[in-house]
Amino acid sequence: MAINRSSSHKTKKSVQTAQTELLVYLNGEFVPKSEAKVSVFDHGLLYGDGVFEGIRSYNCLVFKLKEHLMRLAESAHTIMLQLPLTGEQLGDAIVETLKRNRLRDAYVRVVVTRGVGDLGLDPASCKAPTVFIITDKIILYPESFYRNGMDIITVPTVRNLPEAINPALKTLNYLNNIMAKIEAKNSNYREALMLNHQGYVAECTGDNIFIVKNGIVQTPPTYLGALRGITRQAIMDLALRNDIPSQERVLTRHDLFNADEAFLTGTAAEVVPVVKIDGRKIGTGKPGKITRKLMSAFQDLTRRDGLRYTL
Repeated sequence: MAINRSSSHKTKKSVQTAQTELLVYLNGEFVPKSEAKVSVFDHGLLYGDGVFEGIRSYNCLVFKLKEHLMRLAESAHTIMLQLPLTGEQLGDAIVETLKRNRLRDAYVRVVVTRGVGDLGLDPASCKAPTVFIITDKIILYPESFYRNGMDIITVPTVRNLPEAINPALKTLNYLNNIMAKIEAKNSNYREALMLNHQGYVAECTGDNIFIVKNGIVQTPPTYLGALRGITRQAIMDLALRNDIPSQERVLTRHDLFNADEAFLTGTAAEVVPVVKIDGRKIGTGKPGKITRKLMSAFQDLTRRDGLRYTL
């Protein structure tokens, strides 16, 4: 079973604590946040050996749950990690975690590690995966960024080569993104643009990037190092439904600097206008018409596309 609803393992103290702090799903049990722990021998911790998904719930609707769980399964399959739960069981566990925490609007982090093993690299020493689900609030960017747009900067760290650690995988090995984020913060920016090893635009540290040029919405193809983002695909679908031309296209920084509009997409970020890149004003320097239209369409989509639950 995916969930032990009795949670009989908890001590009296644990139950009391659970009333005042978030509960975390951990290997079929629900434990207070302060007691949710994994072994120091877990290969997810030792080597970043595992996969994850970030998911959103909006007013008791888990947005694009099917798509997120499919991507989790694909990432796990590629690294030869056998998920211990079916997609349906994971979905049930996600919903139950949201319910137990009385959360209508939340960020959901689903993590599956290789599990506890020895100090060697060989995953065969890990006998059973570790699964945990965290549900909590998240505010990635201030509201002013959505109204007025944000500035981003290109950083020296390049995106991982697809032939090395494929960016299509959402694994626990995120050091590439973290190094780029550090470089952005050192320059007082909240987000960074990452190029691939050929100098083409890939994505940002946690978001996909889009531009609008001559009325056409454009984003880098995934083979250049961009994650196949769930929100990225939702925006491309929404563009099609709203008769806005869209395409995957190889982009350079020159293309970005001379775009009419630019914006970022991501599960946590949603859709964020970009008004300046590397000191160059993008278009009018304000969120563009097409960007605003897609932001509105996306907000509407979050009210109806997903799994509904009740508290």
